[in-house]
Amino acid sequence: MASTFNRLRVAFARLYAGITPRRIGEWSLINAGLFLMALGIALFKSPNRFATGGVAGAAIIAQSYMPHLRVGIFMAVINAALVVVAFGTLGKSVTLRTMVAGFLLSLYTWLIEEAIPLSAPFTDERLLELAFAIMLPAVGSAIVFNLNASTGGTDILALILSRYTRITIGHALLVTDFFITLGAMLVFGVETGLYCILGLVLRATLVDVVIDSINVRKCFVIISDRHEEIARFIIERIHRGATIHEAQGAFSHRTRYVITTAISRGQAVMLRDFIRRIDPAAFITITNSSEIIGKGFRSL
Repeated sequence: MASTFNRLRVAFARLYAGITPRRIGEWSLINAGLFLMALGIALFKSPNRFATGGVAGAAIIAQSYMPHLRVGIFMAVINAALVVVAFGTLGKSVTLRTMVAGFLLSLYTWLIEEAIPLSAPFTDERLLELAFAIMLPAVGSAIVFNLNASTGGTDILALILSRYTRITIGHALLVTDFFITLGAMLVFGVETGLYCILGLVLRATLVDVVIDSINVRKCFVIISDRHEEIARFIIERIHRGATIHEAQGAFSHRTRYVITTAISRGQAVMLRDFIRRIDPAAFITITNSSEIIGKGFRSL
């Protein structure tokens, strides 16, 4: 009895130690992303029969044969079947992560369908409906993927195909989503199928755009005679690192100091205003980057 109690105490202590403000923030963002995806599925995809791939697309097709059941219920059933497959092929850790995401997405979709039951689309403008059907899930997916989480569903099939074949995950996702979209064309007609194909292409593009926008950072290259003050401001005021190196002007042959640093958009405004105040003659180039790897940014 005592040994069982001690094991439980150690397990709860580890669980409590793992609950950090950063992890709480990450899970809050993941849930926000999943909720946005559920909004797009329940309010726009399902009423219009936009089966643009994924478990949601398969569930929309399945619901056409049993309309008395919610799309969220079908999503839960399909995710459960895929989880059983994943346990035998992908391992425990990947499967558990995917299972949690798939369950939450199915739950949020079902709750929204119950709270806002729709027997028809909001509007008669199908292109407008398609825009929201793609935009909400794409933004939600980008938030979830950016935090190295999974949305469940056909991600499992893509991972299995990638592991046992030479197909990349991106191509595997495209294959699975394409067959689901093809199924929508066969079940709902050519017009709806073409909308689904358009939505599939737009979603893939929009997810990449949103992820890049979330991760964008400003890279500064600054040439100034007041480099020490600028470097001090970067380190002490905006708490970022910087590199100073010597350079020679091609025309004047003067030795100048060049500062390079990578900072967020908000910090970029602060740094630019500071340089403008102390050295209006400074030469600055600013570029955008969404792939900065190292301390203070993303890890490999």
